[in-house]
Amino acid sequence: MRVLVTGATGFIGGHLVPELVEAGHDVRALVRDPERYDPPAGVEVVVGDLLDPASLDGVFEGCDAAYYLVHSMGAGDAFAERDRTAARNFAHAASGGDAAERTNAAGASDAAGVSRVVYLSGLGADGDDLSAHLRSRREVEGVLREADFDLTTLRAAIVVGAGSTGFDVVHQLAKRLPVMVTPKWVRTPCQPIAIGDVVAYLVGVLDAPATADGTYEIGGPEVLTYEAMLERTASLMGRRLRVIPIPVLTPTLSAYWIDLVTDAPRSVVRPLVRGLKNPVVADDGAIREHVPVPLTPFDEAVRDALLAYGETPATHGGDTGGRRDA
Repeated sequence: MRVLVTGATGFIGGHLVPELVEAGHDVRALVRDPERYDPPAGVEVVVGDLLDPASLDGVFEGCDAAYYLVHSMGAGDAFAERDRTAARNFAHAASGGDAAERTNAAGASDAAGVSRVVYLSGLGADGDDLSAHLRSRREVEGVLREADFDLTTLRAAIVVGAGSTGFDVVHQLAKRLPVMVTPKWVRTPCQPIAIGDVVAYLVGVLDAPATADGTYEIGGPEVLTYEAMLERTASLMGRRLRVIPIPVLTPTLSAYWIDLVTDAPRSVVRPLVRGLKNPVVADDGAIREHVPVPLTPFDEAVRDALLAYGETPATHGGDTGGRRDA
């Protein structure tokens, strides 16, 4: 299958592209700056910007499916508008764009629409008071769902891996602090998932026709509080971290505090922290009926991430459970 990947230079896309190649797909990567992208062997690179519709002319030509892995959380207060614009331009081009209105000399359509699109969104109940970041993700889902292709949406919470925005914050806090004073959200339940498992689901749905036009939640084998994730990450780094929840500490103050302690951009930290008040636990029974993935325990995923950071995990502190198989 010929597949287009947007966001190929990002955290998820960087892991996905080589796995698609390994699975035997013909991959085309859409990037804005080809000088900053070193593609795996055999990957075709095309240049385009989802905020510039004219640059997308022809990039979907011959593709059967496409991945939408783009979001603008780091773009400051304008990220929601940028996300809307990018999603609309993608949907228009992926559906055939202006070519759908044209025919060639033989009378055949020149439309280059894809039949499948896969989108990685964020986990969270629609009835919750969603953060601006997660509301934007839901809005993008709506834009893509109205287009002329089958949309498969996967919703995930924190992805554990070096380069994941959420886990990078966990890693830096665990690495730099012996004691953390936090708001009560630190005891909110969350279901983190290893980057390898996310990619396995993303690749797997292409070979599962029943997942076309469906929305699925994905998660790892353990439901943990943020407190537990911080403490276990610190332990695997050979450190001890004491977390002290204080009910009067607001998310806004927490965002300022995390901004001081970590390297994460303020434009990323603020929407991230505001979304931590809601439980994010996956109901993954539906997706596992179609794409069985052996799930990676949290501690194992953290060890893999530490190795990717260039750090040596501590030898003590084993997993609380083995891999969860289908």
